[in-house]
Amino acid sequence: MTKQPGTVKRSLQCNVEKNLSIHSGVVLLGPRQVGKTTLVRGIISKNNAKYLDLENPADRQILIDPDPYLDLQFGKLVVIDEVQRIPDLFSGLRRQIDRRRQKGHHTGQFLLLGSASRFLLGQSEESLAGRVNYLELAPFNLKEIEQGDPPNLWLRGGFPDSFLAESDSSSQRWRENFIGTYVERYIPVYGPRIPFDTLRRFWTMLAYRQSELWNGSALSQGLGVSGQTVRRYLDILVDLMLVRQLRPWYANVGKRLVKSPKVYLRDSGIVHGLLGIKSLEDLLSHPVVGGSWEGYCIENLIAAAPSGTESFFYRTSAGTEIDLLLNLPGGELWAFEIKRSTSPKALAGFHSAARELGAAKRILVHVTDREVPGRDGLQAMSLSLAMDLLTAA
Repeated sequence: MTKQPGTVKRSLQCNVEKNLSIHSGVVLLGPRQVGKTTLVRGIISKNNAKYLDLENPADRQILIDPDPYLDLQFGKLVVIDEVQRIPDLFSGLRRQIDRRRQKGHHTGQFLLLGSASRFLLGQSEESLAGRVNYLELAPFNLKEIEQGDPPNLWLRGGFPDSFLAESDSSSQRWRENFIGTYVERYIPVYGPRIPFDTLRRFWTMLAYRQSELWNGSALSQGLGVSGQTVRRYLDILVDLMLVRQLRPWYANVGKRLVKSPKVYLRDSGIVHGLLGIKSLEDLLSHPVVGGSWEGYCIENLIAAAPSGTESFFYRTSAGTEIDLLLNLPGGELWAFEIKRSTSPKALAGFHSAARELGAAKRILVHVTDREVPGRDGLQAMSLSLAMDLLTAA
């Protein structure tokens, strides 16, 4: 029986409540339809909070001049959804937070939900500095779902309505609608008008190039636009938290390092939706299968890593490469090789790079459930076991 979205326990929920008990406010960011409102529904009920949705014109009108309304809510938690719709609101929230602090009310004042990155929110970073904490809600990860569902998670992706759909075809239809709605309605809000067909083609081209180095010139030629324009398209998708740029590791100045980022669509289901991949059989025979698996693993590993972890890849011009390099908060480096194989083997270049960088752990992530010892301290294990190691770090 298909589970309902609210029955999947999100690992971030306790963190949101904990941060509200420490900070004046929390800003919860994530792409649309990722489950932000569902996650905070219990918090709203428990705190008898006031909820405003800025997609609603009436609620938006209330906060055009926020002080009269928010003054009436002193002592209550106020939840504001789609906060990016009124960027000028942040200076008013800063004023409200400071007033309440003066009256001894220091924590749990505001919970703000947004569908754009901190950069795209603009004024919030400066206006609310030191007053709120930022958290990001990603699509479902492997540890949030029941055992037995990982193939569905990889195929359908982690957006709740896609993963929990009654069938693969229903999931595919949801993702097609999601992509169309973003292209037609949401993305144009954040930049100059971009032709529907051009933006859809760009997004699809990124899906075909899942896990590859950014090649702006090839993409600009394919679309018939300038390099500057195609870069702006990428920046918009990054700021909407739909695409990740994995930066190259920069510390080893003695090597000729690749400087371009690797680009991933952050949800594997969106990759498959853009490419018309409807079943696991279709996926396993598609040329993008390796890049899709790599991106899926990277997103799950980053989700499991301790807060404050920085993520990179490492590649030299000679071809030495680490698929994912995590710099944990204490400065410890973990190197990951990702293979979609039941007989995995790390390449010599991976071992060489891990030695050069002094990686504390070398982990080969593969598709089976068994842990296999390897040479030079290499540990070969499933994605689930690798996530467990990171969670315990």
